[in-house]
Amino acid sequence: MASYLLTGGTGFLGRHLLARLVQRPGAVVHVLVRPSSLSRLERLTAGLEGGERAVPLLGDIRQELLGLSEPALDALAGADHVVHLAALYDMTATAADNEDLNVGGTRRALDVAARIGAGVFHHVSSIAVAGEHRGSYTETMFDEGQELPSPYHATKFEAERLVREQSAVPWRVYRPSIVVGDSRTGQMDKVDGPYYFLPLLASIGGLPGMRHVPLVLPDLGDSNVVPVDYVADAMDALVHADGLDGQAFHLAHPRPQPLLHVYNALARAAGAPQVAVGLTRRLLPAATVTLGLAGRLPGVTRAAEVTAGRLGIPPSVLAHSTFRPVFATDRTRMVLHELGIAPPPELPAYAQTLYDYWAAHLDPLRARRRRNGSPLNGRTVVVTGASSGIGRAAALKIAERGGIPLLLARRTEELEKVQAEIVAAGGRASYYSVDLTSTESIDACVQQMLAEHDGIDMLVNNAGRSIRRSIRLSYDRFHDYERTMALNYFAPVRLVLALLPHMANRRFGHIVNISSIGVQTNVPRFSAYVASKAALDAFSRVAATEVVGDGITFTTIHMPLVRTPMIAPTSMYDRFPTLSPDQAADMIIGALERQPKHVGTRLGTSAVVATALAPKVVDAVLHTAYLLFPDSTAAGGDASQRTETPEALSRGALVLSRLLPGVHW
Repeated sequence: MASYLLTGGTGFLGRHLLARLVQRPGAVVHVLVRPSSLSRLERLTAGLEGGERAVPLLGDIRQELLGLSEPALDALAGADHVVHLAALYDMTATAADNEDLNVGGTRRALDVAARIGAGVFHHVSSIAVAGEHRGSYTETMFDEGQELPSPYHATKFEAERLVREQSAVPWRVYRPSIVVGDSRTGQMDKVDGPYYFLPLLASIGGLPGMRHVPLVLPDLGDSNVVPVDYVADAMDALVHADGLDGQAFHLAHPRPQPLLHVYNALARAAGAPQVAVGLTRRLLPAATVTLGLAGRLPGVTRAAEVTAGRLGIPPSVLAHSTFRPVFATDRTRMVLHELGIAPPPELPAYAQTLYDYWAAHLDPLRARRRRNGSPLNGRTVVVTGASSGIGRAAALKIAERGGIPLLLARRTEELEKVQAEIVAAGGRASYYSVDLTSTESIDACVQQMLAEHDGIDMLVNNAGRSIRRSIRLSYDRFHDYERTMALNYFAPVRLVLALLPHMANRRFGHIVNISSIGVQTNVPRFSAYVASKAALDAFSRVAATEVVGDGITFTTIHMPLVRTPMIAPTSMYDRFPTLSPDQAADMIIGALERQPKHVGTRLGTSAVVATALAPKVVDAVLHTAYLLFPDSTAAGGDASQRTETPEALSRGALVLSRLLPGVHW
């Protein structure tokens, strides 16, 4: 029965090695883990065959003796293997962090190995220890006077030196090259190395016809890339083989990989242009010299850094994406061959797998990538006021296009009916009963939606309240304005604010706010309603300027009069030309699919222009309309304050309603 102390077991390589160690019969793997990462380890081991053999060991490589208690150290006494993977693999990290974690962490792990009398100390180093060594760098080489160009290179070198110079515990050293995702599944847990270039390739690959555009680029040097499954398989074999103490192993590709070949493999997977001709130094000696000299100029260097930064590529990654040494792997390959481990596969054979996994799980812009078929296919769309009217019609049309509407309203029974209608038609939908005027209710609803769905892509703020009442009937009804603002303004703003962090984190979101043509026409008797919608319009205009950089956009729909239960109390609207809920829903679908800044009618736009050019004339016309159209019976008030018999329409009023269809008179 073998016993292990494993540091870095929840890291990328550590997880893969842990999965192999726990499958060994009788193995007991003590995994050093910080308290804050304990739940992560539990989730990881729950899905592993033999995961019960992984024993959490609370500690921290930043603390002396790894922060382990005396009982914990006693329990580790005589461990067969200490496998030290915990380190900082970040070219952008500070020198102090590199020193503390890479050098200090290794020293503390060695102290523990000596204290418990471990059988072998297995140290995961890096080919970075070779620095800028010229020529072949073999597994027997270490300190050759090479230049170490970054804190990462220097601290990996010093950490390996500590392991080599101590004599308390036998050691083995493993030097992986650039480690990418699993060659079979593509699994990767972070953006690093060549992954920094994938967003650019994905963006270029999304342009029509770009796949067939040949590129001519200068020779950028050689890289060395291996998949994590090869490294984990190799380490698992080498850790348990006999007679290998005091040796280092290069877990690298046996041949240098020109960076242009690495680029072509990933570009092919992304549908981006590939390099047809690589210009070597022999072909362009003058240009090479010129570029080399230019690269030494501070201004040119800074320009390159800024350009890389805007593409999301850390400048340090550009500087260290190629290797000057050629890494010999002959002895490692010979040993691994005897242990039944094949050489690493060629990158073109698994580049598509890497790219597909990145696109599905790591691409920071994956939420905004267009899906196959309808633009709404697979999109999760929150629709408020979805129990009836425009909201119900919009939800049905979203589901028809492959979207997943999340139905929000107060009436649970009505929401259940809408969901059942969508499911019966072969679609998907979820519903949530919520009081949109309550911050607590909205917060709970958003938390539940995010727990039940991978992401929320879009929001349609449709729920609203309309009050048609002249101001002179509102002198003692300030609560009308408060109620209208509560549902028409504060409720959608609450919901937007609750969803914005999620959308910003996914770098995508689209918000459709249902406003009113009344905001454009300023019609009488709608001071409470129009003001609430105008406030939402203004909020959206300002918010859009702040969040567009996060990939979040807004559409405002200035909706004309629609025949819904909301206008039923005003019986004169029975004689007005109106849109149907289906027609209104079509406007919403267009806003979701095309994501314009504004959707409206020619009449509404004409009203805005007329108000800007002749505001006093517009006031006079609207006052005439005010006199022509009576207050509704629902408006109440003293009869002496009404302009006419309730809801009796003159011929002039009927003519005006038909000349200007869709206006809320």
